[in-house]
Amino acid sequence: MNYGEVLSRAWQIIWKHKVLWIFGILAGCGSAGGGGGRGNVSYTFGGNGDLPPGVENFFHQFERIPDWQVVLILAFGVLLVFLIIVLAVFLSTMGRIGMYRGTQLADQGEARLTFGDLFRGGLPYFWRVFFLNLLVGLVIFALIILIIGLGILATVVTFGIFLICAIPLICLAVPIGWLVGVWIEQANIAIVVENLGITAGLKRGWQVFSDNLGPMIVMGLILIIGIGLIGGFIIALPLFLIVVPALVGTAVGSQTALNSGLIIAGLCLVIYLPVLIVLGGILMAYIESAWTLTYLRLTGKPAAIEPVVEVIS
Repeated sequence: MNYGEVLSRAWQIIWKHKVLWIFGILAGCGSAGGGGGRGNVSYTFGGNGDLPPGVENFFHQFERIPDWQVVLILAFGVLLVFLIIVLAVFLSTMGRIGMYRGTQLADQGEARLTFGDLFRGGLPYFWRVFFLNLLVGLVIFALIILIIGLGILATVVTFGIFLICAIPLICLAVPIGWLVGVWIEQANIAIVVENLGITAGLKRGWQVFSDNLGPMIVMGLILIIGIGLIGGFIIALPLFLIVVPALVGTAVGSQTALNSGLIIAGLCLVIYLPVLIVLGGILMAYIESAWTLTYLRLTGKPAAIEPVVEVIS
């Protein structure tokens, strides 16, 4: 496979069809961690660590709220979090599907891609892609819990000797997880590109992955480490600079300097956040476009897209 052609073609596609940036941003909705890159800054007010009277009065107000209202507020908060998670998963899945289809269409010579066409065209694939990744996630989670449980038990029985012997196996978990991720990536692409069901997609993804193990490893090193990790670090690098004002305020030691540093850092974060989101979407679009082109080149897919027929399994 011509790696240079795939990488250059992926860039040409996302640069010409910038609508894929939007789908890259949507795909990133389900990729952010729980912390979202934010840290917790803690400090004390005054010498004895007590909260200011205004803050204490604010929290004391909650003591006068009836229990049923507290329960109602908590229930509403849980429901809101659940709805946000559902929306994020939906947008993330549709983002990935849109990038797969958009790259395929663009590679076949489609002159213009629109958000509406890609979004509507991706809806028939949603449940298949969603359940595939849900199934894989549940299996991986169950395996991790099982391995940790057995590892703790073996460590206790052998008085810690097993843990020392298991260190090489623990180190292997990273490349194994990386290879599984590449396989699942190909399975997702197979579902969209070839209009397959979940089981057929997994089988097709494994076939493409195993039959082309060398090119997959090379492309994985390029996209995951060379572009994903390094590119993501470069994009996130300004975030480290944003905390400098807060650190300076902490070093000065005065409350005024600390508050000023936090305000400046917050303003810088607000200014850079849209840039971070756009650059992250571009990076995501490029990586997924390159993976889709890798699949198309290795499978030699024809230049025609068959009509979409809903397939569940």
